[in-house]
Amino acid sequence: MTHHNVLSLTEQLIAMPSVSRDSNVAITDFIERLLTAAHWQTERTEYIDDNGERKANLVAKLGTGQGGLAFCSHSDTVPGQEQDWEAFVPQVRDGRLYGRGSCDMKGPLAATLVAVLSVDPAALTQPLYIIVTADEELGLLGAKHLVAHSALLQASRPTYGIIAEPTSLAPVYSHKGFGRIFATATGKSAHSSTGLGVSALLKTAPFLNDLHAIADLLEQDKTFHNEMYTPPTQTLNAMIETEPTAINVTAERATVRVSFRPMPDSRSPEIHQLIIDSAEAHGLDVTENYIAPLFCPITADLVQAAVSICGRQPTTVSFGTDGNYLKNVIEQLVVLGPGSIAVAHTVGEYVPVAELEEAVTIYTRLINHFC
Repeated sequence: MTHHNVLSLTEQLIAMPSVSRDSNVAITDFIERLLTAAHWQTERTEYIDDNGERKANLVAKLGTGQGGLAFCSHSDTVPGQEQDWEAFVPQVRDGRLYGRGSCDMKGPLAATLVAVLSVDPAALTQPLYIIVTADEELGLLGAKHLVAHSALLQASRPTYGIIAEPTSLAPVYSHKGFGRIFATATGKSAHSSTGLGVSALLKTAPFLNDLHAIADLLEQDKTFHNEMYTPPTQTLNAMIETEPTAINVTAERATVRVSFRPMPDSRSPEIHQLIIDSAEAHGLDVTENYIAPLFCPITADLVQAAVSICGRQPTTVSFGTDGNYLKNVIEQLVVLGPGSIAVAHTVGEYVPVAELEEAVTIYTRLINHFC
């Protein structure tokens, strides 16, 4: 049984840059050493990303048998924007710890580690888990890989899971998912004066016209809404990418990137298929991905325990988490962590030190309750 200081540990993690574009192996090694020193069983799943960087996910288990409680975090961060502040030099001012990842989510990760490393293994009646993924900020890629490749999680699935993303310590029982459709048109490149080219960009116009109508439908038809979220809509978004060309050259390829945020009981699968059908009807090539929303009933044991222990009402959020994939290996999931999503990814990101310390207390009480 080891005792750590949550502020000090968070400062150590912030000072270890792990921006998603780079490898996260060094910070994963550090966390694994902490856990193995305390006699946890560990498992890594690794992969090479599209840029040739080595990435590592970590699962650690204390105790034996099925069920138990998992604490889930990610080790990567968005870019530090170092030109604007000392992103990787942790600083405490006015009760706040500043630094990239302080709230999203090295502070929450540190709080989970401090809580579990204070546990007496002999007192456990159910197993404990720590899960730390890569590339959450790049579309949950690490969690997707982990769920597919972790022998430990497949063999002994936790019953309960806490995703320690920043929620200002309010228990979040549901968040939106993610729908993504890439619709690509192919034209012919030529000098525009010859009339021999075919603009791929112009070929996307009928699809864009349909998207405009779909976006209006989603805003106006309340059967596509869910009032338990803010905003209660699917927030459809679109952008166009073309290969760089001169103004007098027709674009050979153009891709419309469409995204929206699925919600429970809001006809989200229909929306996804409607967009795909439109793209294909206009002759565009489609690749797509649909990640269903996370939902844990308010009446579930984990939600009720979190509400009782936190003293805060359950709520929903519109951002996504690794829970979109981890729900495949963990029966009940709640998002619960220190810090506010409003300052995540910003210059001047911070976490209140008092919330870090309260998070350790809450996580410890959840361990005592379930394990």
